[in-house]
Amino acid sequence: MENKNISVRVATAADKHYAETITREMELSAQARGTGIAKRSPEYIQRKMEEGKAVIAVTTDGEWVGFCYIEAWQHEKYVANSGLIVAPKFRHTGVAKEIKKRIFELSRERYPDAKIFGLTTGLAVMKINSNLGYKPVTYSELTTDDEFWKGCQSCVNYEILMMKNRQNCLCTAMLYDPATAEVPKPSELPKISRTVVTSSGKLRKKRKRDFKGNLRLFERWIRFKQYVLLKSRKKNGPGGGNVQAEKKFSIFGLFSW
Repeated sequence: MENKNISVRVATAADKHYAETITREMELSAQARGTGIAKRSPEYIQRKMEEGKAVIAVTTDGEWVGFCYIEAWQHEKYVANSGLIVAPKFRHTGVAKEIKKRIFELSRERYPDAKIFGLTTGLAVMKINSNLGYKPVTYSELTTDDEFWKGCQSCVNYEILMMKNRQNCLCTAMLYDPATAEVPKPSELPKISRTVVTSSGKLRKKRKRDFKGNLRLFERWIRFKQYVLLKSRKKNGPGGGNVQAEKKFSIFGLFSW
């Protein structure tokens, strides 16, 4: 992070006065993106601060910079790092990455055996998560706790989520499983390949795509996914959808992990 005047730390009860500013910026940011974020009250944010389940970034002068908090689900088997938000004037400074790193560390400290997951439409957040060891997964690998999914009700895309029986939406699901996760350095990432048969009957090696090395391709997939889901909502209504298109551009058809 470039600005050394910014402190990224675990929030405390002494930070409760920032709650109104944080929730207001969360709402404004969601409106600007045209996508949703689980709406939280200032009281909810304050409680997370009191419990030591949040990370806040502030300047040495006391100006609020950014925030993120922890939620635990299914008897602490799953943990979500939610509500990541950075004040507009401090965006593109690297502070979001520092907040995500600290909230991830805090989650591992408090819930060492829990699977950590998140839902996001932002490619930058996906990249940060990937560097921390998260992998894109299907929604079926996330918590089944109804209370978590109720948090999506304030999202403008909630209709799509329910239309797909909570198995798909515009957000990309990412998961860190401490039982299997490794965080290799970029230079250590394996070059995975598989054998395929060409039309002439010859064998050749076909390299599989991985998330880290194909962010632009992944971004194209996200846009197509949004196009398919939004189109299905408009044309087919609840329960409809372009099934063939969704299968053809399945996340597991483009990438391998």
